[in-house]
Amino acid sequence: MNRYDADVFTSIVKYGADNQRAIASRTGLSLGVVNRSLKDLKDSGYISDDLKILKPGKELLDSRKPNNAVILAAGFGMRMVPINMEIPKALIQVKGQCLIERQIEQLHEAGIKDITIVVGFLKEQFEYLMDKYGVDLVVNADYSSKNNLHSVNKIIKKINNTYIIPCDIWCRENPFSTFEPYSWYMVSEEKIRNGGIKLNRQLEITGKGEADSNKMIGISYIDSKDAAQLSDNVKKLAADPANDSLFWEAALFDLDPKVNAKIASPSEAVEINTYEQLREFDRDSDQLRSDAIDVIANCFGVDHSEVKDIEILKKGMTNRSFIFTCKDNRYIMRIPGEGTDVLIDREHEAQVYHMISGKGFCDDPVYINPKNGYKITKFLNDVRSLDPEDDNDLERGMKLLKSFHDQEIKVDHDFDIFGQIEFYQTLWNGHDSAYKDYVVTHENVLSLRGFVEKACEKRCLTHIDAVPDNFLFYNDENGQEQLQLTDWEYSGMQDPHVDLAMFSIYSFYTKDEVDHLIDIYFGGKCPDVTRIKIYCYVAVCGLLWSNWCEFKRALGVEFGEYSLKQYRYAKEFYRIAVEEAEKRGICIK
Repeated sequence: MNRYDADVFTSIVKYGADNQRAIASRTGLSLGVVNRSLKDLKDSGYISDDLKILKPGKELLDSRKPNNAVILAAGFGMRMVPINMEIPKALIQVKGQCLIERQIEQLHEAGIKDITIVVGFLKEQFEYLMDKYGVDLVVNADYSSKNNLHSVNKIIKKINNTYIIPCDIWCRENPFSTFEPYSWYMVSEEKIRNGGIKLNRQLEITGKGEADSNKMIGISYIDSKDAAQLSDNVKKLAADPANDSLFWEAALFDLDPKVNAKIASPSEAVEINTYEQLREFDRDSDQLRSDAIDVIANCFGVDHSEVKDIEILKKGMTNRSFIFTCKDNRYIMRIPGEGTDVLIDREHEAQVYHMISGKGFCDDPVYINPKNGYKITKFLNDVRSLDPEDDNDLERGMKLLKSFHDQEIKVDHDFDIFGQIEFYQTLWNGHDSAYKDYVVTHENVLSLRGFVEKACEKRCLTHIDAVPDNFLFYNDENGQEQLQLTDWEYSGMQDPHVDLAMFSIYSFYTKDEVDHLIDIYFGGKCPDVTRIKIYCYVAVCGLLWSNWCEFKRALGVEFGEYSLKQYRYAKEFYRIAVEEAEKRGICIK
């Protein structure tokens, strides 16, 4: 049975014995091809002259019946911001029905009850589906750092006459069937410029497309003939960390023979992947009632529909943020991330912005809420971060930083580094550090406290998070490049030289590079005691952020090399501070 015969036979199975024109309309085949296929099916004994399924056809149905389905629902759904802060996108309401429940019920209609859902982000919210529909849940613990190739790898043994379904697709008609004669992957007839699926003349999937390729939908069916080869491809790709960001389709593209494309119209299968896609498709969805969008609408005095062009920014270490357009201007809204309610005092942050507003050091907020940390700022054009390897950037960055320190701004709250080290440690809920020599490292770092407090010449408002990524170069309305500091969440009263240590550890500086930074800031006239003090701050701040990373890791947020580097700074710069102090006859312990 060729593909055309199979498509015609499937249409008869699914919709009944219609006439040729109805079959042609449903399959997308020409009337001539349909008539040839009907003749082939009759000659093979699969159907009668009046298009009824005969015994050989029923036997064929039994041999090509889908076994099960897998729904991929582990990811953050980052593009769904701001909805994704509260609910996984699989559970949003679309046209009065939960998106994933509609998929499950459509599978049930096709007789498929063996359904596995791969979950990760907000996994607890899926638990009720086990009782309501009898589904199985498989947890992908790597959802925050790896793409859905690894979700498929989790359940690869289940793939055998199996539907693989992304959780964000709404289908007008049931895309599943009691009969699937071959493997397929669903694409839209809509063409896009890049990122789509490339098809050959036989309508087979040949790979990821570039210009003028079919938009991905992602529902697929893998039969037993292709399952073993797909399994090998998935396992091979997933074993290489370089592929952590791959979609599972990368394993599909290499199948031989090629997988057939199943082409759907944009109205048949709708991707609900962003807030605006949901708003366009279903203005009555409960999930459109986002407090973040409410804040924007109230701030600018507009209707929700005037908040447009919502785009997720890269997930930060502390927050999630998105860009939007309102009244023909672009803005950024910050939404605090996981665990920040115990890490950051938003009233203190609001006070800092009040004190520095208008002084040219920061992105003055259009809106800031001292209770929940929501913040709106203008979007800066042509932004780039400071390059810590570029001396011109360093000169400008340190000039701005010293100018800020020289203002000696006062606020009524401190940033107690040593206190924060202990505080972050309490957030581990009694668990030991992941580092075997943590107790010794912790003791060494705390022994520096007396020296740095004695060597502190002044205390003023200090940025605390003055790292290269927070120095933003941008073009003003006259096309002139300007520089400002952003992200003042941790700011408080402290020794301003702490900012040099923070800059150094985030830049992964060596001792020579730390010295170079100090020389730029001080114009080559840094006293020995101050230099040793900054070495000590590098050690202290390294342990601070190492402890912070250990807390965030427990929330499922992993920082890779950054966390390991911070702990190394705590150990290595303690040693450097002690050795350099001894050389200069300075007592630090």
